[in-house]
Amino acid sequence: MITGGQSYVSAPPAFSADGRLLLICSVRVVSVFSTSTAMLVSELEGHEGDVTAVVVMAPPPAASAAAKLVNYCWTAGLDGALIYWDFMAAEALRKVQVGLPVHSMVIPNICRTSKGAEVSTPFAFVSVEDKSKPANEEKVLRGQMRIYDLTKGRQVGGLLAETRKPENIVASTSGEFLGITNRKKLHVWRIPTKNFKAEKIRKIKLCHTKNLTTLAFHPSERIVAGGDVSGRIMIWRGFGKVKFSGENGAKSKVDDGRDGVRGEDDADICTSLHWHSSRVRFLKFSSDGAYLFSGGLEGVIVVWQLDTGKRRYKPRLGSPLLFFAESPDSSISCVSCTNNRVYLLKMPNMEVLKSIAGIKLPIASPNSGECHRVVYGFDYTNRRVAIPTEDYCIQFYDLVENTEVSEVQVCERNFQPVDDITMHISLVSLSIDGNLMCTVDVKLPEEELGGLVTLKFWNHGSNAGHYFLSTVIYEPHSDAGVSAIAFRPGRNMAVSSSLGGNFKIWVQSLSSQSSNERKYSGWRCQSVGSYKKKPMTAAAFSGDGSVLAVAAESVITLWDPDNNALVGVISEAISPITNLSFVGTSTFLMSLSQSSRPQVAVWNVSNLSMQWSYTLFVEAACCSPDGSAFAVLSLLSCPDGGAPADQDGVLLLFEAENQNPVASWSVKKARGGSISFVKGGISLDANANDSGDGETMSLVYVNSSHEYVIFDPRKNEELVSSKHKEKRIQAEESAPIGYASIYGELPKLEPTKGVSDIPFVPSDRPWETIFTGSSHVLPPLTKLCSTFLSSLLEKRTVTNE
Repeated sequence: MITGGQSYVSAPPAFSADGRLLLICSVRVVSVFSTSTAMLVSELEGHEGDVTAVVVMAPPPAASAAAKLVNYCWTAGLDGALIYWDFMAAEALRKVQVGLPVHSMVIPNICRTSKGAEVSTPFAFVSVEDKSKPANEEKVLRGQMRIYDLTKGRQVGGLLAETRKPENIVASTSGEFLGITNRKKLHVWRIPTKNFKAEKIRKIKLCHTKNLTTLAFHPSERIVAGGDVSGRIMIWRGFGKVKFSGENGAKSKVDDGRDGVRGEDDADICTSLHWHSSRVRFLKFSSDGAYLFSGGLEGVIVVWQLDTGKRRYKPRLGSPLLFFAESPDSSISCVSCTNNRVYLLKMPNMEVLKSIAGIKLPIASPNSGECHRVVYGFDYTNRRVAIPTEDYCIQFYDLVENTEVSEVQVCERNFQPVDDITMHISLVSLSIDGNLMCTVDVKLPEEELGGLVTLKFWNHGSNAGHYFLSTVIYEPHSDAGVSAIAFRPGRNMAVSSSLGGNFKIWVQSLSSQSSNERKYSGWRCQSVGSYKKKPMTAAAFSGDGSVLAVAAESVITLWDPDNNALVGVISEAISPITNLSFVGTSTFLMSLSQSSRPQVAVWNVSNLSMQWSYTLFVEAACCSPDGSAFAVLSLLSCPDGGAPADQDGVLLLFEAENQNPVASWSVKKARGGSISFVKGGISLDANANDSGDGETMSLVYVNSSHEYVIFDPRKNEELVSSKHKEKRIQAEESAPIGYASIYGELPKLEPTKGVSDIPFVPSDRPWETIFTGSSHVLPPLTKLCSTFLSSLLEKRTVTNE
């Protein structure tokens, strides 16, 4: 079983101490990537819930250069566990149980002793959620801030704060201050750097007129910045000079006339910066404290110069921003985007070096008042999925490698965060060999005017996952929408059905070439068909391409695709059919009705009758092109009956002739998901021979969050993430030093087992071996020369007469 598609932007990432690795929280594991290649190096598996925080241990300032290569970190998760890792060895060294879901964690006083793997007095400040309190009441305080001694594994002191929900904790670089945002206030604590005791922690509050969303501390001065929901950035200078001074922390009288400071807030001055049009997602001071980085919905990193207020930008990141992290040496940084992509930036020019791309997250429905089903295209042969994205692209994602292959821009669009959705990709279909693609994009009308449906055909390019546009057809079915697209197996032919009452068969034309070479050009309409002027709601070719099935509402019609002749009509289903698919070649046909009267039906094409049917609310279905199996993704309740948007479901596997399921699996987040068969069996052994035989196939389930699992449907195993999933991880190579950094690595000579150490072995062809071996163990030159010369001379018998 292989799992993938996890989010890389659910929590802030962290750099290793030497900046060569980037640790990213990805669901229940921590993925370790190389910053030079952006390839996966290792994974930390040990949490039973989503990982929400990773804190890398920083070396002591006085450590030598060799000791600064620290490979240890702490992680926290919703399973209530804090785990201490050697992330280079992917080994868990220690585990502390908190007992409540941890949403954020900082360790401000973390350091390392000379022994290497031991931590000296680490105290973790965690933001947890108290689930014992009701969640539906408005003023219930479910968020708590606690302190844990990581050495002894127990809580220290009482609660630092209680909030309505768990808040994100931010610590200063020096470890002296930490803070959270709580509606219109910043809560800032001063942490004792020596002889830590919980009762010595002091706290101040800084007030604002808007709800605050994020904060950041200056690396060397008493400056804290906070961003709010309106896009403003407030900067408090000299905070805590009164309340954080003195032995008893007595409250002293604050001076009057402080610019921008509200009420009794303990700060010298408060100024504001404003460029963002909406919520500020992150704030981060540069390592020297001269600049402040900010980002939000606009997809632009703004760099503020604190002394002058001037700013510069890193634009065109193409998606709203979430997190920003800087490596310890400030030579590289990273920014996390909402489209599940992490960019590695070269500082200070912020040039994009590499990107770590996951499968893009689901997009919003263009019609909030209508049920919008996400469309997926599956490449059966190459085991890829094609997903429409918010920026009008088709993302091709390798399901086995868990990496992005390419992006195809279907419609041009410049990213504008305030733009309404005016266009969406309604359909995408791939041929069974992946060489052809068809897309349908719909421009939504403005005030019931200006709508446009465009059908586009694409040919596969020379590189994997790359397609080039072949033909553009505007309004392929007059002013009606396209309900389905399907390619004919083994032929450059496709069918499109329309709610306007007809279907069209498209063929790719051949350009005139020499007799030994044929070249395909554009697509044209070969024929048009209809049935009693009923809306055509679904279409499919049989596995051998000899039969075309088109659903005219609840009636299934069978056609000869070459002559466009009606060859048969199957009796009606109980409601309009939304999906058709042949099981195997052309014997059985499966249909779905996804209305208020749902139905899954299997039809016998040879006698034009129903084989069997079920009343199920089905989200998606797929059929095996080489066998008699098909699978359906069924919801546990009616999708329009007040059920949750991410409701669970069940995956059922059938044989066409038998109405009893062969196997079933419980799945999460079924609504909005999809399934498909892909070619070739999946082996848990990475060294196993995966021949990709057409008789073996695997089943892919993609849930509504675009997380997926590939498994062998013949094995009745539970569909959960496990340590047995196949990993394709690149080994991290150490940086070359000394001679190797100048001239490259020397070849390694490994002794062969079972062979004597004597380099010279007499044989019938001694000239091939006499000079083999190290010079200090070779026989003397006199022996070598005599043997070599004698091997060149022709020997003959001399007789004495």
